[in-house]
Amino acid sequence: MPLSIVLQAPRLNSVVKRRREPPAVYHFSNYPLSVHGYPQNVHGQAIEEVRGEAYRFSGDICGWGMLRLRWLVRCGAISVAALLTAGCETYLIPASGPDAAVVKVGHSWNGPAYGLVKLTPDVVNILEEYGPRSLSATFGDRRPPPEITFGIGDVVAVSVFEAAAGGLFIPSEAGVRPGNFVSLPNQPIDTKGNISVPYAGLVPAAGKTPVEVEQEIVDRIKNRAIEPQVVVSLVTQNTSLITVVGEVNNASAFTPSGRIAAQPAGERLLDVITRAGGLKDQGQDTWVVLERRGRRSAVPFGSLIYEPGNNIWAWPGDTIYLYKEPQTYLAFGATGIQGQFPFSAGSQLNNFSSAWRMTLAEAVGAAGGLLDLTADPGSVFLYRREPRALAEKLGVDCSKMDGPTVPIIYTVSFVDPAGYFLASRVQMHNKDIIFAANAQSVQIEKFITLVNAIISVPNNVADTGVKFETWRVLSHQR
Repeated sequence: MPLSIVLQAPRLNSVVKRRREPPAVYHFSNYPLSVHGYPQNVHGQAIEEVRGEAYRFSGDICGWGMLRLRWLVRCGAISVAALLTAGCETYLIPASGPDAAVVKVGHSWNGPAYGLVKLTPDVVNILEEYGPRSLSATFGDRRPPPEITFGIGDVVAVSVFEAAAGGLFIPSEAGVRPGNFVSLPNQPIDTKGNISVPYAGLVPAAGKTPVEVEQEIVDRIKNRAIEPQVVVSLVTQNTSLITVVGEVNNASAFTPSGRIAAQPAGERLLDVITRAGGLKDQGQDTWVVLERRGRRSAVPFGSLIYEPGNNIWAWPGDTIYLYKEPQTYLAFGATGIQGQFPFSAGSQLNNFSSAWRMTLAEAVGAAGGLLDLTADPGSVFLYRREPRALAEKLGVDCSKMDGPTVPIIYTVSFVDPAGYFLASRVQMHNKDIIFAANAQSVQIEKFITLVNAIISVPNNVADTGVKFETWRVLSHQR
C-alpha cells in the first residue's frame, strides 16, 4: 500500500493572495511496512519533500512581505528622509528631542518664532557687554540719590533767631541772651503739605528741602523780625524711607518694621541691606528685587558683590525684596543625565555646593557631559528668552515676534576646540534649557533597526509554517 502525505496550509493559502490550489500529495510506493508502520528511509524522504514544499510557501510569503515593504518604503520615503534630516511633528523613530537639522532650519510648527544665533567671539562680547540681569542696565541713572525732602507726615522742628531783643519773637524786656532765638513746638506736615509758623502762616513744606523751607519762612517775616534766621530740622522721618523685606534679619534695632530712613549722604544697596540686619545665610540662592518708580529688576545677591556695577545707589522710596530661589536649568538630549539641575560648583554625580552663577561649559559638565556614543558635539543648543534690544543687537529679525522678550536658541559646536572657550564665557540664566542633539548615525541605526523588525515578520511566519508542516508529518507517521 503506497504511503500518501497530504501537505495543506489553509491559513497560509489565505495569506498568499487567497490562492486556490489543490493540496500537495506525495506518493511513496514499493516501500514495505515496518513494525512501526513506515521504514526510516521513507520518513526521511517524506520530511525532505515536505520541507521543500513548505519553503516554496515561505518563498511566496516572503515575496508578499517584500512587496508590501517596497510599498511602505515608497509611500514613506519622504517621512524616512524627514526622520533622518528635517524631522516632522510626530516621529516614527524614538528620539529625545528635535533633530539638529530641524533646529538649524529655524522654523516651528506650533510654537513661537525664534531666533537662531551661533556663538562666536563677537556674540559672546555682546552678551558680556549687555550683562546678565543687570540692575545698572535697568536703572541707568548712576548719580547719587537726590537730596532728601520733607513729606506729608514728617515731624519737623522750627527755630527762629533774631539779631536783638524787641523784635517779633524776642521781647525787649528779655534783654540780651545767648542766641536770641525761640523754638516752636514740633509739628507734623499736614495732609496738604504745610506747616504753621506764627506771623508766617501756612508754609508749604512737602517736597521741599530744609533750606528751601527756611528761606520761605525768612522771606515772610523779614519785614517784621530783626534780621531773622530760621533753622528747620527733621525730628521724625516718616517719608523718604527705603523698605527692605524678605530674607533679612529683622532683629536690627534700626529697622524693627523693615523700613529704613534714607541717609542724606546716600547709601548703596549693600549698605541698606546691611543696615536692615543683613542676610540670614551666605546668599548663594538669594535674589535681590529692586522696585523703583514703576520699574523692577531682579539679580542674584552674588552679583551685587562680584559685579560692583550692580551695587547701585539706593533712592528714597525704593523697595528691596530678598527671597530664596535656587537657580536651575534643564538638560535634555544626549547628555549624561537629563533633568533639572541647580546652579552648582561641582558635578551632580558628586558632592556639590550651590552657586550664584554658572557658565554654559560648567552646566554641560554638571549634567554629565555629552554621551560619547550618541551625542553630536557640533549640535549643542541653549534655549532662553532675551530682551528685544539685545536680540536686535545680535542680528535677530524681531518683526514676527511680540512682547518685550524674544525666544533665542544659541548653538555652540564642541567639535571646534575653541567652542569650549566660548562656552566658558557664556553665563547661564535661571530656567535656561540645554539640548544636545543625537548624531545622525544614531538616527540611521534606529531606522535600520525598524526596517529589520518589519522584514523579520514574514520570515517569522515562514519559519512557523515550516515548523508546523514538519510537526504534521511527524505526527502523521506515528
